[in-house]
Amino acid sequence: MINLTQKTPPEISNNIAHNLISIRKRRKLSQEKLSIKSGVSLGSLKRFEHTGEISLTSLIKLSIALELEEELNNLFSEVPYKSIQELIDENTKLESKLRR
Repeated sequence: MINLTQKTPPEISNNIAHNLISIRKRRKLSQEKLSIKSGVSLGSLKRFEHTGEISLTSLIKLSIALELEEELNNLFSEVPYKSIQELIDENTKLESKLRR
């Protein structure tokens, strides 16, 4: 079944880029200053802010420079279970490990 509300990868990456732009501006950092502070080339930063395209390593560097590494580090750390069966399976694995 097709999920019509599901965002595409470009939509998600553009949303992340817009969030980063907002934070950069809120922190009163120019693209040039963030580029120097993060070690990400100015071209890569500009491309990311314009297209949403960036390497994971560069995104991590930008996050560290903006003091957002914990937010990025916690990505996927508190994902809710999609079903009761998923929760049961997880608990079964945990119980099995504890018995060893």
